[in-house]
Amino acid sequence: MATAETQTMVVGIDDSEQSTYALQWTLDHFFANSTVNPPFKLVIVHARPSPSAVIGLAGPGAVEVLPHVDSDFKKIAARVVEEAKEICSSKSVHDAVVEVVEGDARNILCEAVEKHHASILVVGSHGYGAIKRAVLGSVSDYCAHHAHCTVMIVKRPKTKH
Repeated sequence: MATAETQTMVVGIDDSEQSTYALQWTLDHFFANSTVNPPFKLVIVHARPSPSAVIGLAGPGAVEVLPHVDSDFKKIAARVVEEAKEICSSKSVHDAVVEVVEGDARNILCEAVEKHHASILVVGSHGYGAIKRAVLGSVSDYCAHHAHCTVMIVKRPKTKH
């Protein structure tokens, strides 16, 4: 069990392979062989998109779709949380805190760092190029510049064909 002096690590997750890899990598490198006294209190955070933010882009008539979009986002969040718990369990990490918070991932992760007084934030990297990053925004880039702690961006190695 984590002691009062144990620092907190926040890991941001979503429904991507990169996110799953980042969580597995973190557990392998920071929590392996430390089931009795883990080096960090682990808080796993999934930022669930707000249906109204997504629907707002669709224009008039989109209100009827809102309950369906919300339901889909809840199902995705439940699946992401379940997978994170399974990964933790398979790595013998049983005391991780898992949170789902509605909103933009960039803000949610930076707020989680503040809320939990985290000393490190771990996020995966989607590996977008400059144009996609400019259009979609980069959660890892935003967090690296705005989170008030060390930010570790875990990149999945490229597979050779």
